[in-house]
Amino acid sequence: QVQLVESGGGLVQSGGSLRLSCGVSGSFSMVHDMSWYRQSPGKERELVAVIDDDGSLHVAESVKGRFTISRDNAKNMMYLEMNSLKPEDTAVYFCNGVVASGGRTNYLWGQGTLVIVSP
Repeated sequence: QVQLVESGGGLVQSGGSLRLSCGVSGSFSMVHDMSWYRQSPGKERELVAVIDDDGSLHVAESVKGRFTISRDNAKNMMYLEMNSLKPEDTAVYFCNGVVASGGRTNYLWGQGTLVIVSP
């Protein structure tokens, strides 16, 4: 069974930094697009950044210049470097991956990691 597992969330003061990680484990042949989403209380889940398997990326305007998405295909890992954090960045951050496994394309989510930015 293929799983995505996030780590790296926590409590940080406004202006601080955090680095989130997402690892893909299990039996699979390829990981295509990988993305970070976030969801704040009372709000819909929103796309933060996406990176495909050749490194092309897109970052939401709300975090552009502050957040950097990257991936290490050899380690099946994806990262989100978050700098100049603001209280409005407080959310549960989810990893999403399009993973080829067992002859199928699977759209998978991690369990989420909580980021809290204090004023």
